[in-house]
Amino acid sequence: MNFNSLAFLIYLPIVVAVHWLLPHRWRKYWLLAASYFFYMYWNPLFILLILFSTAVDYLCSLGMERRRDKPGIMKALLLASVCMNLGLLFFFKYWDFFGETVNSLCAAASIPYRVPALNLILPVGISFYTFQTMSYTIDVYRGDQTAERDPVSFALFVTYFPQLVAGPIEKPADLLPQLKAEKRFSWDDLAAGLRIALCGFFRKCAVADVCGVFVNRVFAGAETANSLAIACAGGLFCIQMYCDFAGYSEIAAGCARMMGVRLMRNFDRPYLAQSYTEFFRRWHISLNRWFTSYLYIPLGGSRKGKARKIVNTIIVFALCGLWHGARWTYVLWGLYAAFWLCVESALDIKRRFGPEWDIPLGRLARRCVMFVIFIPAALIFRAGSVEQLGLLLARLFTQTGFGADYCARAFESLGMDALTLAQAALSIVCMAKIYRLTLYDLTPSQEATAQAQRTASYAYLILAVAMSWLTLLATQDAVDFAYFQF
Repeated sequence: MNFNSLAFLIYLPIVVAVHWLLPHRWRKYWLLAASYFFYMYWNPLFILLILFSTAVDYLCSLGMERRRDKPGIMKALLLASVCMNLGLLFFFKYWDFFGETVNSLCAAASIPYRVPALNLILPVGISFYTFQTMSYTIDVYRGDQTAERDPVSFALFVTYFPQLVAGPIEKPADLLPQLKAEKRFSWDDLAAGLRIALCGFFRKCAVADVCGVFVNRVFAGAETANSLAIACAGGLFCIQMYCDFAGYSEIAAGCARMMGVRLMRNFDRPYLAQSYTEFFRRWHISLNRWFTSYLYIPLGGSRKGKARKIVNTIIVFALCGLWHGARWTYVLWGLYAAFWLCVESALDIKRRFGPEWDIPLGRLARRCVMFVIFIPAALIFRAGSVEQLGLLLARLFTQTGFGADYCARAFESLGMDALTLAQAALSIVCMAKIYRLTLYDLTPSQEATAQAQRTASYAYLILAVAMSWLTLLATQDAVDFAYFQF
């Protein structure tokens, strides 16, 4: 079920209302049933995968808890859980990609062998819930998390509908206790949840989807686009992806907040970053935390010298790119990010640009440089194939020019006129102005301070909601959230 659908606008009030009307002991059963229904709305058969994954991880974690005196058994159970999760992920997400790669290599070497193509349908959200359940079993193995004995509570942790299909990937120590705790209805939580969810809908409907129209036109006609059109498409795609991903996270946080649960902040204004390292501390925070905790640090992190740190960074970001999808462009995107991170580390950028550069003009200059660096990353990520990426980059660096005619051709490729340009600009301004309304991970004292600073933002929220509805009315079909494909 898409968040931006009529079905969800009917589903959510019913789930929240029944949740608060039920006694505490029955709420987990209701939320679990509602979460299963939410997921089965796409394809009922795929619920079998979640049930299987839930059962295996539940039993493996209990076995590890009971056999802490047997390290060999614990390792075997952990290996079983990880292999099961990664096996499902590989089979559904990467089998055909693996087969195409092997077949290409065999054809090049004149080897008469072919891997059969299965043309599998990718289960929605499989990358997210497999990573969340793996974090649970790994934490149990490490002793950082006690195995959950209640199968219903654990199943709800795996399938909690607000963050089931596109995150954030919550740590069990953060989410499980909240799902089990007895909560009282709060008008403040309900109002905060509605506010945060509305901001998320605005990001998605009035910013991401509007930018996406222009981006799609350039990529569909890349062979005729000039450098300015491609650069603008790259910049707009940066905004589109941020608003699409962050919009989903905000809607998820808002829905959870209505039921008294606080999810982590998954995006923290990443385009204010002054370095690539800072960018990835602000972008998809839960995914980067997962790779850091369960891959980068176990590989040695930065503890074994700069050379090892560079190797670890390349491995982690190549796999992070592959996590996004079975396409070589995603791997190239990960390697591009790793390159800049390694350059920053090797040159010790943080030390070279010390306090003397921490002035408004210096911060603005670094942010502009970072955004320019992000544009090729956006083109790599958005390209449908390596061939299309080559065409885009070739035209980006060769089809340069200036003058009114050159700009007119760029706007023609984008499909922009004065009205659509004004709409996009106003959407982006509103997005920046309503940031204070999306702060959903504050302490009570911070919440009180932030509330006093929000008044001016509500005017922008009203405008944002109006623009969201106008955008929805102007489009015949709702556009899926981008992270659903991952």
